[in-house]
Amino acid sequence: ELEESEKFYVGQPRVLLLIYALYNTLVARSEMVCYFVIILNHMISASMITLVLPILIFLWAMLSVPRPSKRFWMTAIVYTEVAIVIKYFFQFGFFPWNKYVDYTKDKPYHPPNIIGIEKKEGYVHYDLIQLLALFFHRSILKCHGLWDEDDKGDSSSNKEDTDDDISLAGDRRESSASLKSVNLAASVESIHVHFPEQQTSIRRKSSSSVSQLSHRSSFSSHRSKRGSTSTRNSSQKGSSVLSIKQKSRKELLMEKFREQMIKAKAFTIKKTLQVYVPIRQFFYNLIHPDYSAVTDVYVLMFLADTVDFIIIVFGFWAFGKHSAAADITSSLSEDQVPEAFLVMVLIQFGTMVVDRALYLKKTVMGKVIFQVILVFGIHFWMFFILPGVTERKFSQNTVAQLWYFVKCVYFGLSAYQIRCGYPTRVLGNFLTKSYNYVNLFLFQGFRLVPFLTELRAVMDWVWTDTTLSLSSWICVEDIYAHIFILKCWRESEKRYPQPRGQKKKKVVKYGMGGMIIVLLICIVWFPLLFMSLIKSVAGITNKPLDVSITITLGGYQPIFTMSAQQSQLKDLNQTGFNAFLGSYRGNTAALQFLEGYGKEDITLADLEGNSNSLWTISPPSREKMIQGLLDFSAEFTVVLSWTIQRDISKCIISKGRVGFSVGLEGKKGKVRFYPVLEQVYPYYIKAPSDSLAKPIKQLLTDCRWENITVSLVKNVSEEGVREWWVLNQLGKRYKTSEESLELFIFSDKVSPPSLGFLAGYGIMGLYASVVLVIGKFVREFFSGISHSIMFEELPNVDRILKLCTDIFLVRETGELELEEDLYAKLIFLYRSPETMIKWTREK
Repeated sequence: ELEESEKFYVGQPRVLLLIYALYNTLVARSEMVCYFVIILNHMISASMITLVLPILIFLWAMLSVPRPSKRFWMTAIVYTEVAIVIKYFFQFGFFPWNKYVDYTKDKPYHPPNIIGIEKKEGYVHYDLIQLLALFFHRSILKCHGLWDEDDKGDSSSNKEDTDDDISLAGDRRESSASLKSVNLAASVESIHVHFPEQQTSIRRKSSSSVSQLSHRSSFSSHRSKRGSTSTRNSSQKGSSVLSIKQKSRKELLMEKFREQMIKAKAFTIKKTLQVYVPIRQFFYNLIHPDYSAVTDVYVLMFLADTVDFIIIVFGFWAFGKHSAAADITSSLSEDQVPEAFLVMVLIQFGTMVVDRALYLKKTVMGKVIFQVILVFGIHFWMFFILPGVTERKFSQNTVAQLWYFVKCVYFGLSAYQIRCGYPTRVLGNFLTKSYNYVNLFLFQGFRLVPFLTELRAVMDWVWTDTTLSLSSWICVEDIYAHIFILKCWRESEKRYPQPRGQKKKKVVKYGMGGMIIVLLICIVWFPLLFMSLIKSVAGITNKPLDVSITITLGGYQPIFTMSAQQSQLKDLNQTGFNAFLGSYRGNTAALQFLEGYGKEDITLADLEGNSNSLWTISPPSREKMIQGLLDFSAEFTVVLSWTIQRDISKCIISKGRVGFSVGLEGKKGKVRFYPVLEQVYPYYIKAPSDSLAKPIKQLLTDCRWENITVSLVKNVSEEGVREWWVLNQLGKRYKTSEESLELFIFSDKVSPPSLGFLAGYGIMGLYASVVLVIGKFVREFFSGISHSIMFEELPNVDRILKLCTDIFLVRETGELELEEDLYAKLIFLYRSPETMIKWTREK
């Protein structure tokens, strides 16, 4: 039958076999399913009701040896049922806080939201799933006979509690002195029962504990009988005294009050000890186990902390207020460090350092204390402080939920490390356990992280017992890392041997050599390729938003100020663009310039001819300007400046300015201006990505600028005399009857915001900061090889590697004198080339 059953299962489809294997995995790890559901329920609900079970998981269930007890699972089941009933009861609408649900549902500090009794849809779905998972695990434990395995220890403790209750109930009828002695004796007996000098766990030595408890309970009952006899005799003697002197009512009330206080004190002591002693015994057995399955999960804990660190760096905005749209790169580029980001990074980094110190010192007690502090601290901060900082509920903060889930994984690994105990020996880096390409590249990547290798070496030296100095310690670490890399290469040479006298294959030559050639060429020409492609391929058109022109005579008050915005800034259509290109047919310089621009890069600004500001020059300045104009021997300057404003997130404001000297003529003692200012107006302006807008000379006819007419308009009214200037451009492309100015703006494409930090350096900046620095490292790799042949070309490094591991081993075992001797041997080996040759030759 067994063979037929096995054949039946083997003959089933693979999908069915996969489902069956997944079910068996679920059954084998049903407690992990319960933990996951409880944590998921708390992540979604984020209330005080669901907070209790996750804390119990990390501080009770996961720390229990060999598995959580029946009491924990019954506590979880009963607590979940009570939570469901409480949530259901508070869903009724007659409670005052349920009348304004839409207004208070997003408030993190609303009391019903904190407690978890708010009215909402699906308030009990995850609790029912949690209860279902708990009952599923209970059924599995019952099937395997593991549900009632700790009933003996519980029954013995329950028997002791029953005896104490019976003795207390019988003593309530005695006098005050008898009650005091009995209660104090009971409290003392309870202390003696629960505080054995070196009591071990009940689950490990249940038979001896039961016998000791029964012996002590009989002894306590015998003492209580003797005490009751003595108190009875004392009460008989006292009755004769009372018959002589009658007590007052006040004294009787005070005596009864003392009796009640003694009862309350004894009851409080008893209940406190019933709670405190099991907890104390639980952690005592955890720190001082009779046996321990030593394991090492520090690497997994470090990876969990690293993932949390990455989540903080890339999602720091979730831990601050009003920073949902912030970006860490933009904040740091502005020399601003967000407070929430700084606090979270320092806390996370500090916990990683403390965890490393505990791992090196191998102190389970410190790890237990650190676990308790972290569990309570993280839960208090995440569910009570963080919602107030971010002003949104934890259930609405996805990044915080992800961070908390990874931290729960860390708590589980930490509890497993505490339960099993730290390893007695920590030898080298976890990446150096095997010698292959994967470990080689991972180890070299580990060493490339800035300050990580140095920080690890210093921390190991601080928290490890050794006789070596810091420099000697770093020397050993560097030698070990170098020998490990050589060992990996020698193992790869053994796996893939190269026959003697055979030339290298083309696959290797063109694969490795060709890749290096392409890489070097790309590095050399990277700035030119980058600056060319970033604007032609990934460039963004940055059109002007505002164009302003100002004309000033001789440094006095500007005579003309005008700006064009919105509808006055026109784009060229395809027909207009083709006509624009056709007008420069035969002009090679202009056509070469226009090749870099499309119709979307050209904007026509139509400026009103009338100045938008009155000419409010003061009379003294006006007289002085007239005198300057009358001086025909001197030149008078006209300054024309323009400002082109674009999107500030993509490009800064571009400005330009030109000055001209105009000649003046006099006739019959009167000053007469020519109404035309010749060659003063730049018709075409180039707006690059920087702040300097320049005129385009390639598009001008014979490199001559346009002419404009200037006239002063005077308006006399009751309010006074008003004057302003009117300008008109001659030779406009789009001729109009009104006075106006036309200006063509050619906008250069700008780099995307994601690559703006590189494009801001420019071509010369990229060559100086990137190419030369990389070239220096490449030159160091290709030169100076001859100086390291003695230490690089070692045929067999097994003996040196074993010497390094021997140093680690004797250090962990406390043989510090031997550590000094082996270190001196290692140093002598590197100082003696002949000895190094003997040690590293092939066997």
